[in-house]
Amino acid sequence: MNEYEKLVQADMRLVILRLLAQDPDYSHNEYVLRAALKQLGHSTSYDRLRTELSWLAEQGLVGTVDTAGVLVVKLTARGRDAAEGAVIVPGVKRPEPEL
Repeated sequence: MNEYEKLVQADMRLVILRLLAQDPDYSHNEYVLRAALKQLGHSTSYDRLRTELSWLAEQGLVGTVDTAGVLVVKLTARGRDAAEGAVIVPGVKRPEPEL
């Protein structure tokens, strides 16, 4: 994977965490996440999205549950910290500071 691909991957992971942080229940299903990612410039396949969600789960940033074949993703406290920049997670882009 080249540096550009790593940058895009790290940004997509941050965007996923920030999308989940915006939800009152801190969760979305994979279909909502994919549509929101596309609106934010990350057009991706379901396979790639599931790979990224699995990686985020391995890092303890999200939890996932397969409900009738649909992946439901919930942000963890550590994931929220990463989305806000309170913790640095290698492989997840750190958010830019607010001005």
